[in-house]
Amino acid sequence: MSEVGPEAPIGREDVAALEAAIRTIPDYPKPGILFRDITTLLGNPNAFRRAVDLLVAPYAASNIRKVAGIEARGFILGGAMAHQLGAGFVPIRKKGKLPHKVVSIAYSLEYGIDEMEMHVDAVREGERVLLVDDLLATGGTAEGAIKLLRQIGADVAAACFVIDLPDLGGRRRIEAMGIAVKSLIAFSGH
Repeated sequence: MSEVGPEAPIGREDVAALEAAIRTIPDYPKPGILFRDITTLLGNPNAFRRAVDLLVAPYAASNIRKVAGIEARGFILGGAMAHQLGAGFVPIRKKGKLPHKVVSIAYSLEYGIDEMEMHVDAVREGERVLLVDDLLATGGTAEGAIKLLRQIGADVAAACFVIDLPDLGGRRRIEAMGIAVKSLIAFSGH
């Protein structure tokens, strides 16, 4: 059973409903990969609402001031979560997509190196920020986002994901940075 917090386990029915709402695409983006597509979850109003409610629950009383979402599915989840938490939303985007002065960081992907950016004034020094994305695999993207947030002085309270692929080690990588990781469901393999 997955957990959203130490005192808030997710029920088997919730796990089953969320798993059923996620489409699995074999051999994408390359042979041997099982791509976990949450667009079907996002298109299902009951599953989408439940996922957001479960992601928000552990942080309702945590004084989160901003929710930072990683492009692109993290924007969808993060916007809904920020609304429920009464917090602002911070987009973390790929290089060259933001119009104002930015801070940037290079990070490792499963397939190479990329760069992400955020506006330099998106978070004030010491603000509590919750990081969100749809899926945690190797943790390279989340690690880069955490470093970027810390670079401008954010207090990263936690990182949360709909899906964890524990066999790929991302959770351990993020927890080694001193960040609590929450996920709703886990799939074995990659």
